Amino acid sequence: MSRNAEEKKSRLYGYAGKILRINLTESTTEVIDSRKYLPEWIGGRALAHRIFWDEVGPGVGAFDPENKLIFTDGPAGGTGIPTGGRAVMCGIGANNLPEQYTSSSIGGWVGTVMKYCGYDAIIIQGRAPKHTYLLIEDEKVSFLDADGIWGMLISEAQEAIFLAHGRDTFSMVIGPAGENLVRDATITTSNDHTLSKAGFGAVFGSKNLKGIAFHGTGSITPYDINKVLELRLKIGDYHHVPNPVTHQTALKSIAYNIPAPDGWDFGKLACSPGCNSRCQRLMMNMKDAFTGEKIAQIEKCVSPMAFTMERDCFMPVGTWVQSPRNPRSMGAQRSWGIPYDENDPDYPVISEMWGGDTTNYWKGDFDKGSMMDQLCKEYGIDKWDFIVWNMTWISMCKKEGLLDDLDFGMEPDPESAEFVRYFIQLIVYRKGPLVTLADGSRRPIGDVFAEHMARAIRLLGKEKYGDSIYHGRYSHILKKNIEIPVSLEAGWGQCTHWHGRGFQGCQKWFWTSNAILHMLNTRDAMSSGHTHLTTDELRTIQKEGICHSPTQIMAIRRTETVAILTDSVPNCEWQSNEMFYPEQNAEQFYAATGEDLTPEQLLMRADRARLVFRAILMRNHGRCRDMEVEDAYPFLTYPDPAGDTVDWEEWNDLVDMYYQSAGYDLATGWPFRSTWEKADLGYMADEMERLGMLPPEGGTPGYVRKECPFEGHVRKKEPAVTGNAG
Repeated sequence: MSRNAEEKKSRLYGYAGKILRINLTESTTEVIDSRKYLPEWIGGRALAHRIFWDEVGPGVGAFDPENKLIFTDGPAGGTGIPTGGRAVMCGIGANNLPEQYTSSSIGGWVGTVMKYCGYDAIIIQGRAPKHTYLLIEDEKVSFLDADGIWGMLISEAQEAIFLAHGRDTFSMVIGPAGENLVRDATITTSNDHTLSKAGFGAVFGSKNLKGIAFHGTGSITPYDINKVLELRLKIGDYHHVPNPVTHQTALKSIAYNIPAPDGWDFGKLACSPGCNSRCQRLMMNMKDAFTGEKIAQIEKCVSPMAFTMERDCFMPVGTWVQSPRNPRSMGAQRSWGIPYDENDPDYPVISEMWGGDTTNYWKGDFDKGSMMDQLCKEYGIDKWDFIVWNMTWISMCKKEGLLDDLDFGMEPDPESAEFVRYFIQLIVYRKGPLVTLADGSRRPIGDVFAEHMARAIRLLGKEKYGDSIYHGRYSHILKKNIEIPVSLEAGWGQCTHWHGRGFQGCQKWFWTSNAILHMLNTRDAMSSGHTHLTTDELRTIQKEGICHSPTQIMAIRRTETVAILTDSVPNCEWQSNEMFYPEQNAEQFYAATGEDLTPEQLLMRADRARLVFRAILMRNHGRCRDMEVEDAYPFLTYPDPAGDTVDWEEWNDLVDMYYQSAGYDLATGWPFRSTWEKADLGYMADEMERLGMLPPEGGTPGYVRKECPFEGHVRKKEPAVTGNAG
């Protein structure tokens, strides 16, 4: 073997080679050889799961110093592989209910530059004795005084770090919301690329950590540069092929039709370095919330909903279902349009529009909407939660007369830009008039909502402020008003996201699939994985019967595993040429590392990480069947746009099918020893046996399904309308 061949065989291509441990309490660092975990655990989310299992046991809360945040990239990061610039953070989240281990992903430069500093991951633990930010300059780590930037808005803090350390320094910081432990606080970089889905901004605040700045001068060498160049020409190619868009998406046809004072002006950006696909929308001519001047803002899928929510966001069926007979339709979701050929025999299926209830949350107002988006970014609050949950709750409760006993300090009005600004500031600074809670105690109203909507509603009284019915929802399918609760909570203290009711109307197969994925996670599962089907699979599911379909279970499990793989390589769910993209992941993994794995072999590694995640939920948080089915079920008893729901038996039938397919005990939702050992995780089976969480092979004897504990809340179904499956 030549010297070059020997070097190529032994070198850890695609990786930086080190993991950095940062102890904030002691202001110390430790370097770990990445080979302890890589490439076996891929990188990204899979790597973080494995580290967390090793290092954090039960009983740790989000704001405890013992909570460790693990920020990781994967082998594609920094190599020039397209869409490979994303990164992931994992740890105990602040905004799920109850607090549990969770994850969030981010674009921007910080993951890549972390690798240029020489690290595949950083493990953040402890609590700094004073306000601190970290400066990582290659191998040098500095613990710097953050008093001068504590209290600053996001962009102010980023600019201060630029001025102090140079324009080639890339940071991720928290705003005042994170500093004040607002539970849906974000960590933000590069003008609104955010870690937003877990409340990790509040965890940073609890650790007295304002942010982390990276200045890396190194590089990451991929194994096969020619393969990288090939991928750059191939991935995202549909964006460069002129296809007429037959149907505009809901975001375009509804939210973007709101009149803008100077007209709409758009641009397209990539969210990550090296990406060859421009998908983020840059909106120009926005009114600055602080100066009134015209600015540009990077906005995302939910941001335009700030402009208007008179009508629900809806999508064509083809957003999620693609035709194998028309390759140009593949990847349609990621291009936010449907370049279908009308001669395609599947066209009637994929072109069908679904949902679009009138919700009457708030009328169109361009300036108020852009202000709402910008204030969320600058203060560091998750836009999704504030727009889709806080503001819809204000709207529905006001119209139902539920806010009369709550003193906000001014009239609550979702149509008022003045109130929106005031409400955000109440939450960020935990201030406002005192309100009486369900237990008789009194707290500032902003302090209550800073605990995140799920907790706020329970503090105020869930029966009134969460379960009351809003009567202003009108179904254009049924031509009548249908019920929805005033709180759009879908499980684990998280807001609805493609659950088919209240926001984002969709067909029953889609929202039941998403509900299972949400049930299995600890936060919004749609952030990194949406269930996709072919038209043939959709037809099969409808023949087999939704909630009783092996094909649907296959699609759910495929989505779950591929989502972990997407967050581990990492790459972007939105930019694949193909709807099912393990082949692309395997090509990226090979180009970066030189490991020539089949898609099936790579998926097996991701599936091992899924089981590690399950093990953490069981050991650290007591996760079991009853917790899962009961947490996700109540929201599904309200009608979707066609009036359809699931009853207790249907829901549990679907859960049973998933558990059986995954190798879990029906009674407990816990994997059998054979399931652990098949994934080469026998040591986790041993730990589960020690904890009394290893069910007998074949299932718990005498198991009988639990009676529905929500009988008083089960609503009568409206007549169902089935979508066209050709």
